[in-house]
Amino acid sequence: MVTGASSGIGAASARALAAGGWHVVLGARRVNRLEALAAELGAEAATASPLDVTDPSSVEDFSRLVPACRLVVHCAGGALGLDPIAEAEESRWRVMFDTNVLGVLRVTRALLAALLRSGDGQVVLVGSVAAFEPYAGGAGYNAAKAAASSLADVLRIEHVGKPLRVSEIDPGMVDTEFSLVRFAGDAERAAATYRGMTPLSAGDVAEVVAFVASRPAHVDLDRIVMRPRDQARVWLVHRDP
Repeated sequence: MVTGASSGIGAASARALAAGGWHVVLGARRVNRLEALAAELGAEAATASPLDVTDPSSVEDFSRLVPACRLVVHCAGGALGLDPIAEAEESRWRVMFDTNVLGVLRVTRALLAALLRSGDGQVVLVGSVAAFEPYAGGAGYNAAKAAASSLADVLRIEHVGKPLRVSEIDPGMVDTEFSLVRFAGDAERAAATYRGMTPLSAGDVAEVVAFVASRPAHVDLDRIVMRPRDQARVWLVHRDP
């Protein structure tokens, strides 16, 4: 199953997995988009159901629709604003932690028994280089992604010797709706994020998700960091004039 499957990396991952022969259960809040993607992929390849990872009852309802599961791909997440710490809005931090950290916890916990029963369960966290590269204005998102990364690592430690693999994919700049959400719908500001450089696409990340999911049961790709060629660090980006 894929969280955040209504757009961006989540939707692209669902397409890549379906192309690889998986039946993908799509979860996200925007039901119309989910249903359109499910129709595109076909009934043999996909099932769609509403999922709000910030709502425990929604996660519980969703998990009942997935009695058998071998792979969970966590794509739901996002950032809000670029406020410096001195001007931080706690409400934005709560949303980022609820989505990026507690959302991963809720979904993983709800499907963990099914993953273990499968005999070859796998959790793939689509994180961010922000987890280990702090930057000015990004403290809330940095902290949330670092916490999610720690969650994934502890999950791996707690299940060593059991049929569960845990992988983390940390992309740099990816041209999705991420910046549009971060800047509250300001399309011009969002577009400026990628001006003068070539970012990764959602499809680029989805190809790596599908590759990780296709490895043999004894292979656990612990952490993969991927960036556009034009980005050496979060704060070091080459831009053409």
